[in-house]
Amino acid sequence: MPEVRCSVSNCEYWANGGGCNANSILVEIDAHAGKNFDSEVGEIGEGVHKDYAPNCSATMCHTFKKKQQS
Repeated sequence: MPEVRCSVSNCEYWANGGGCNANSILVEIDAHAGKNFDSEVGEIGEGVHKDYAPNCSATMCHTFKKKQQS
């Protein structure tokens, strides 16, 4: 699996040093920012639609899960 870097340190999957420990990652376009893919799609990769992103700033990561406070 390729190395995935992340700067969102309050994510459950954030690893020390800025790595990502998620088993899978879902990247979406900004137009779908409000969608809840956990309840609408199920597992990442099942029934995921295809969209077009004109550039990297039009994309985002839906894998984020807020880390629980200790």
